Amino acid sequence: MGNISISDVKPKADSGFGATLPASTPAPAAANFPRSRLPVAPPLSMASFRRGGGPHVPSILDAGAARLVTSGRVAIALALRQMGVGAGDTVLVPSYHCASMVEPVIWSGATPVFYRINPDTSVKLDDVAAKLDGRAKVLMATNYFGFPQDLAALRAFCDARGLLLLEDCAHSFLGEYKGKPLGSYGDYAIASSMKFFPIYEGGCLVSARHALDQVALQSAGLGFEAKVLINTLEEGFAYNRLRLLKALCWLPMTLKNLLWSQIKARRHTGAQSMAPGSSDGGFGFDPRWLDKRSSFFARAMLKLVSRTRMGALRRRNYLRLQQALDGLPGCRPLHPVLPDGVYPWVFPLLTDDPHAIFGTLKMAGVPVIRFGEYLWQGVDASVCATSVDLSRRVLQFPCHQELTEQEMEWMVDHIRNALLAQKAPPL
Repeated sequence: MGNISISDVKPKADSGFGATLPASTPAPAAANFPRSRLPVAPPLSMASFRRGGGPHVPSILDAGAARLVTSGRVAIALALRQMGVGAGDTVLVPSYHCASMVEPVIWSGATPVFYRINPDTSVKLDDVAAKLDGRAKVLMATNYFGFPQDLAALRAFCDARGLLLLEDCAHSFLGEYKGKPLGSYGDYAIASSMKFFPIYEGGCLVSARHALDQVALQSAGLGFEAKVLINTLEEGFAYNRLRLLKALCWLPMTLKNLLWSQIKARRHTGAQSMAPGSSDGGFGFDPRWLDKRSSFFARAMLKLVSRTRMGALRRRNYLRLQQALDGLPGCRPLHPVLPDGVYPWVFPLLTDDPHAIFGTLKMAGVPVIRFGEYLWQGVDASVCATSVDLSRRVLQFPCHQELTEQEMEWMVDHIRNALLAQKAPPL
């Protein structure tokens, strides 16, 4: 395949913010919610390049050989291909998931078999064992929200049964378990760097056990490189970062927007869009991106952005949310303790009345998200009641390193008020 034109560039679709749907479910409308007043993912700012003091923060890139790709879902597909997964095989997938975890399995020709999890999101190993029918080839295990599974136990379980372990670090780019970086325990591991770095696209495939020489990647072209840079800058501009650069770029950005609106208008008159499915809201797996490496800009950010600062601020913001919401009625943190070596993706809050709280906060512009809101078709309470419960009741709030003190204070106040309002007696 040749270079991909600028119209083919995928948006920041794998960030996990908002629901991800099964292939059989149409993408929902925006539900008339306003744009979040705070950034749900870390935007680029001059603060992004500050060097944080403190000890080294391990990441999945410390675990082994790595290939930098455009998304976590692409990395999953590449891992399955490296493991020889195909027709007739089954892949054991957690019943608490987003579609990006399942679609690559379908693409590989294998059958996803969904296993149960415990209320703390740990793997229910007895259920996994019950689903081993001779066709199971891979166990996919997810470090939800940045909190690792018992990876040593999973590794031993897989070794004893001839299973390959795919360590899903899409929520846990940073962190360690028993002195080893996350990503070290799987035969292969994947991550989504765009959840942690101020970039528009990015994921990685890593293996501590196998060489990745057969994973050959090429550039997606100059249009892709330009689109990534422009969209990253625009996201920063939208949240009042990079103000001087925004002023300097006002005229070229305005001309670019006018030109792009005209291009889109012409396409809507009959010309078929050449954009991959992931460009239209982030739903669907597009194999055209399997051999494309991450952009030069995103790869540079992985080197320039301080992981030490990122880790320290994510932990600080997580603890700030935990302290502010402690003891409020109708909620509790999914993880009441933040262990050493954990650098969370988000702050997951288990709520008693999630629908009302979610709507209230979204209308106020609070960046609240719901991982796994839409489970794969057929995954219901009979498959795993815990997963259904978590998909409905767990709301997640950003705790990334680029939130300012004022933004954190504003978000905390709105969350507290929404929770307290649900328990206030009617007048």
